[in-house]
Amino acid sequence: MIPSTSADLQGTGYGLTWTWGQERLEFLPEKALWRPKGRELLIADLHLGKAEVFQAHGIPLPSDGDRGTLNPLLELCARVQPETLIILGDLVHGPLGLTETLRETLEALPELAGCPVTLVGGNHDRHCRTLGLPQQPSYRLGQLWLSHEPEHAADSSFDLSCQQAHLLNVCGHIHPVASLSSGSDRLRLPCFAYDAMEERLLIPAFGELTGGHECSQLYRKWLVAEGTIVPWQNPESRVRKKRLVR
Repeated sequence: MIPSTSADLQGTGYGLTWTWGQERLEFLPEKALWRPKGRELLIADLHLGKAEVFQAHGIPLPSDGDRGTLNPLLELCARVQPETLIILGDLVHGPLGLTETLRETLEALPELAGCPVTLVGGNHDRHCRTLGLPQQPSYRLGQLWLSHEPEHAADSSFDLSCQQAHLLNVCGHIHPVASLSSGSDRLRLPCFAYDAMEERLLIPAFGELTGGHECSQLYRKWLVAEGTIVPWQNPESRVRKKRLVR
């Protein structure tokens, strides 16, 4: 196993820096992951067209035409100027939400973002054959294994080198969140979540209309709050504290 190290440094790039093996990554408060080495911007779970899917089922969910998700994405691309935008699945929510306007927007997305766009197909994308963007399976990028759902490199790769290498699985799908409480106050915030046992990093859902899945205390978390990244609940330090008490 490659020892994972955490070097949290503010002000060294666009966000909060974290290292795993030879990979240096940055958690961005826009709920995106930045890989400086190749200037790749990674996001997941936009669920575009979700409001329209609900409307088609008789649920009067208001819609802004996905501007609340797309505009922040384009602003982020303009700020960091990635070489590649990588979407780790669930770009759209379902076929009923694929309006003609959304189709045109997706076809123009590489031009709007100012870079090539790679889409790793998610479980919602599989039902949408004509997205305007080609879908591809999980793949390796440096020491990272990029997928939509949590998986290991050997599960889906025909490249034997992947089976012999220790790769960090970076994925979406889970929509990780963390709950904070103080007295009667409760707050749920999106987060980046790292599972050291599985060598996996969950990135938060980028979309505006997405729910969240509570991550257990086994995860190390970095909260997305008020335009910043806040380290939270390091399980290693919690274990050490318990041992000291004993």
